[in-house]
Amino acid sequence: MNTKTRIRLVCIALTAFGLVGAAVQAQNTPATQPPTTTAPAVETPAVEAPDTPAVETANDAAGAATDEPPIEWTRDRPRRGGRNFNRNFNRNGDELVSVAGNSTLPAGERAATVVSVFGSSTSSGEVSDAIVSVFGNTRVEGGSVGDAAVAVLGDNYVNATVDGNVVAVLGDVELGPKADVRGSVVVVGGELKRDPAARVRGGVQHVMSMPTGALTGLRAWLENCARYFRPLAFAPGLGWAWTIALGFLALYAFLALMFREPVDRCVKTLQEHPGQTVLASLLAMLLTPVLFVVLCITVIGIAFIPIASFGIFLATLFGKAVVLAWIGRSLFKLIDDGDKLHSALAVLAGGAAVLLLYTVPVLGFLVFKLLGLLAFGVVVYTLLLEAQARRRSSPPPAFASGGGPRVAPSTGGAAFAAAGAGAMGESYTPPPAMQPAVNEAFTLPRAGFWIRMLALLIDVVLVAIVFSVLSDKHQMQLIAIAAYGAIMWKLKGTTVGGIVCNLKVVRVDGRPIDWSTAIVRALSCFLSLVVCGLGFIWIAFDDGKQSWHDKIAGTAVVRAPQGVSLL
Repeated sequence: MNTKTRIRLVCIALTAFGLVGAAVQAQNTPATQPPTTTAPAVETPAVEAPDTPAVETANDAAGAATDEPPIEWTRDRPRRGGRNFNRNFNRNGDELVSVAGNSTLPAGERAATVVSVFGSSTSSGEVSDAIVSVFGNTRVEGGSVGDAAVAVLGDNYVNATVDGNVVAVLGDVELGPKADVRGSVVVVGGELKRDPAARVRGGVQHVMSMPTGALTGLRAWLENCARYFRPLAFAPGLGWAWTIALGFLALYAFLALMFREPVDRCVKTLQEHPGQTVLASLLAMLLTPVLFVVLCITVIGIAFIPIASFGIFLATLFGKAVVLAWIGRSLFKLIDDGDKLHSALAVLAGGAAVLLLYTVPVLGFLVFKLLGLLAFGVVVYTLLLEAQARRRSSPPPAFASGGGPRVAPSTGGAAFAAAGAGAMGESYTPPPAMQPAVNEAFTLPRAGFWIRMLALLIDVVLVAIVFSVLSDKHQMQLIAIAAYGAIMWKLKGTTVGGIVCNLKVVRVDGRPIDWSTAIVRALSCFLSLVVCGLGFIWIAFDDGKQSWHDKIAGTAVVRAPQGVSLL
């Protein structure tokens, strides 16, 4: 990779946040061949000698005067024995590069490139290629530049000849009286200050003009915060960043004040189940993109994407108040009983500690990302715990096989009927209307992984055959399989593959499968499939032999007794 390619890659990588930067590559002028001289004819005896080119350069003359072989200058190091001199490289090296420092090329010296990363580049000499500054200013005060003069997140001052473009990304461009730009001047988010005597031959392009003062604050944040991988810093020009941070802290305290009970409940979850909360946070982070993919695949779900995004945003916002309250109470436990501290005050205390951590290089960025990750996870895991507790506290109602609720008989009536039957020497059997329905999810054995995969394979092959006869749009087969499953689960409680393998889909609460349960289970199958089929593989490791779509829909697959018709 040559020097020009490396410079352009650095510029592109650092201006990818919605910024547009362009630099047109100028062609270097090829080195001129020095004139050739022919040695004068001298009458001497004929002597055979190998053919050599009669070409002489300045290096040849110097070598003859000092009885040393001539020097050929290459990109890596000088070597002797050559005859050509490349004007693009000097004896001090072809590149002047500085990282976390400034690069300066004095007048009278040459360099192919002058580059500074987290520093400024200044040149008064001859630059055959480009001069670039990233997170710094570029100054061309004399001499010439063979290609472009670029400043990324800095100002660009030119008072010399530039054969290429003059570019400033999130910075200003200033052209002095001796400026002669043979390319274009590109200003991204900044302003152009031009002396009347300055010449621009390729035109001027302004991209994304910004309000006055906004560029100064943004550059201050990039230089003092982004440069050190931290959200905040104690530096001039960052008052707006601190205002935003304190505003969000006030919002979190307000949420804790208005919704104290939910916040306390989530804090309790984080205190009692820290490991499970972290695991739920990681799973939520991995499955959130999958959720949006599933919504896009179903086409109908595209309309729910804005709603889902807004819900995730609100959950994360509320979760951050929870995490800050947990941090604040943990800090107060070192002094006194932190559980007695009001949630709003705990949020303010935890927020103050987090803001201080934001100013630490690298650690501040990590704390910011972990706070958002844990915030969403603690809300999701608390909702799961609440759903489980509610399901355990409310036993499922009794339903007869016909699907309608049956009224249980009174204790006195049942006892009287049983006593009467006993007096007559007969056994008492309650009528069907008085018999509670049996929950097949707990009375019948659960179907294992392999038998369910066999039934699924039969269904997939069946649908594929029918679909290939009716339509040639093979990309719609997954949707057809989902629709087939939902209809069969609602109407028959099983599919054709389930009938062959003697399987039945039931709800874990004992109620019959309705349309909402069938549709949710069908759509959730996409989630089980997208993540490398992990949702289906989960059957083999789950204690209840449930897949992901079973857990989402509240269903289970059981083995029906032999001889029972599933039709």
